[in-house]
Amino acid sequence: MGVLRGAVGMGSGRGQIRGRGQPVWGGTAFLPGPPYSFATPIWPLGQKLTFLFWCCRIFGVVLIFVDITLVIVDLAIRDKEKSIRETLEGVSLAIALFFLVDVLLRVFVEGFRNYFKSKLNILDAVIVVGTLLINMVYSFSDFSGADKIPRMVIVLRALRIIILIRIFRLASQKKQLEKVTRRMVSENKRRYTKDGFDLDLTYVTDRIIAMSFPSSGKQSFYRNPIKEVARFLDTKHKDHYTIYNLCSEKGYDPVYFHYRVERVFIDDHNVPSLKDMLKFTANVREWMKKDEKNIIAIHCKGGKGRTGTMVCTWLIDSDQFESAKESLDYFGERRTDKSTSSKFQGVETPSQSRYVGYYEILKNKYNLKLPPERQLKIKNIKIYSINGVGKGNGSDLKVQIIVKKKVVFHCVCATQENCRLFFDAENDFAVIGLEDCPVISDDVKVRFESRTDLPKGYDDCPFFFWFNTSFIENNRLYLPRNELDNPHKSKMWKIYRETFAVELNFVEP
Repeated sequence: MGVLRGAVGMGSGRGQIRGRGQPVWGGTAFLPGPPYSFATPIWPLGQKLTFLFWCCRIFGVVLIFVDITLVIVDLAIRDKEKSIRETLEGVSLAIALFFLVDVLLRVFVEGFRNYFKSKLNILDAVIVVGTLLINMVYSFSDFSGADKIPRMVIVLRALRIIILIRIFRLASQKKQLEKVTRRMVSENKRRYTKDGFDLDLTYVTDRIIAMSFPSSGKQSFYRNPIKEVARFLDTKHKDHYTIYNLCSEKGYDPVYFHYRVERVFIDDHNVPSLKDMLKFTANVREWMKKDEKNIIAIHCKGGKGRTGTMVCTWLIDSDQFESAKESLDYFGERRTDKSTSSKFQGVETPSQSRYVGYYEILKNKYNLKLPPERQLKIKNIKIYSINGVGKGNGSDLKVQIIVKKKVVFHCVCATQENCRLFFDAENDFAVIGLEDCPVISDDVKVRFESRTDLPKGYDDCPFFFWFNTSFIENNRLYLPRNELDNPHKSKMWKIYRETFAVELNFVEP
């Protein structure tokens, strides 16, 4: 870990950057205009969690009324057959066990200490455990001598009605459910939980904030509510903050933040262009120089990949770290709450890390200027250790080459459309020779699809990667498994072995 100068530790797609009344940068729009869309997609996981929680709440209330009905029936019908009594007892016991599981799950999600900080939670747990014990006593105890003490039996039966109190508890749980859902969605990202705030928001340094998307409507149930984010920034950094929204897929009304919102359009799990990285850092540099109190708040959807990429870029630009690795390690350390889980919450997508490395070179070698453009053509693509990947010989693969968000070349190995496929079974590799590949330059994305059931990951494909032609050495780019987007994940290693790799060989046009 390098020395972080001046930093205080406090509690796909190419990018375009747009802001408030800024000039056009190199043909890329950086102009005022409606920077938000109301056609915002709902993130499936958050939607599922919201639906699941409310289903459980409604189901819980229904069960309470069912259990009360059983108690009334139990008290009303004294002389009943043993089978009827056992059925009523069994259903009541099952309901009590359901509520016990409900409480245990919430303790697991929130943590033992956090859950029992609330007096209402303590009361709720007492009611659930007490009701369960009464049911167990009533169901399993031998009441053969109950005729001698009939009033005791009636009292035990009637005591089960205390579970009615849970209705009022469940009815008042909306805020609690919102908090739990947000914590589940943000996982173990470091949150800001001081001064009456509970936000998925991390001070990377005293002047850099990383956070998840400020949301409204249904999304605010499991993301940062936009009004709470605005209240936080206006309370802590009034008139001294600028927000950078990195999402290409959605935005929001900048009026919440007094129109201090800049846009950098980056597709999810993808990278910014080198041009937009330089534009971003130049814009931040200008803002930070205006006042020592000025801070920046950067977000994408989850405040991790795209956010980390641009945060690390600024850490290098501002001389707080010298190398990409040091900045990436630091961001991951700051964004991860290890007291909750050891899961890493830094930049994980290899292409994003690669582009942070590119920026280190831009700063140290090219004096924050774009490198000389280099035009190349891809001669062939060699895939190592292909056995077990799809059909195991490359015949199921399709390849797309994307430049400036346009597919400039595609080939289909099965029909050998625009390519020739050679498979070496003995050495376990396949070579896809490209025919009439166009000249490419600058930022390039290579995307692989499969005609088999090969699992899809980020970018809705089995694997892909980004590179910039100006950094190609010896007309060859070799990317091992840990530098390929999607195969880098440990859950994919059953398919992609340790020796799996992709090699691009280029020729000059």
